[in-house]
Amino acid sequence: MSIKRLFGKTTYLLAAAAVALTALLGSGRIVANAEEELKEASFCSFVIPSTFEPGQEKGLFINKMHPMESSTIRYSVYYNGLDVVLTNREMQELKDHGGPTISNESQRLTKEMYEQKVSEAYNEQYGEDVGFAVSSFENITIDGYPGFKIESSYKAGDQEQIHQTVFMMLSKYRTFTITYQRAEDDDCEELFSNSQATIHIH
Repeated sequence: MSIKRLFGKTTYLLAAAAVALTALLGSGRIVANAEEELKEASFCSFVIPSTFEPGQEKGLFINKMHPMESSTIRYSVYYNGLDVVLTNREMQELKDHGGPTISNESQRLTKEMYEQKVSEAYNEQYGEDVGFAVSSFENITIDGYPGFKIESSYKAGDQEQIHQTVFMMLSKYRTFTITYQRAEDDDCEELFSNSQATIHIH
């Protein structure tokens, strides 16, 4: 494989990691800011493998061997609206005056919803059908916080197939996402698995 193609692979991976999740979280499909049964959380912690280093973007970690190894880990926090619990009257006033819509219930994410939204985002970004498909969609709980573990893959053009594991954890005001992403020939599955075992919500 040429160096040019390797750099192209790395660029694809770094550019694609956040696009679909941002589209999904910003679409209103997941709203968890005022649901009473969700606990508040300040942050999510996990161990970054020593073979990864911070990238130029906040929350992005790239393999030190890039572009030979193009695997990445991305951590992000999505703030679910306002960090306050509004009364029904206050929510109605916001709506009447053109303010943000605040929901009192978190909408259950499904495999179909996730696959459709993320697929649309990737297809738009790459300008082609990348065949994004979810192979595993699990409801999980970490430290008493509900969430999802999602395994998926896609392939853009003549690039290698990309494998992705997303942990999406819900708290009362914040949604935490950790995205582990690797190309088909990247040898980092054990490193990813060890890192995933250290995820905690605080």
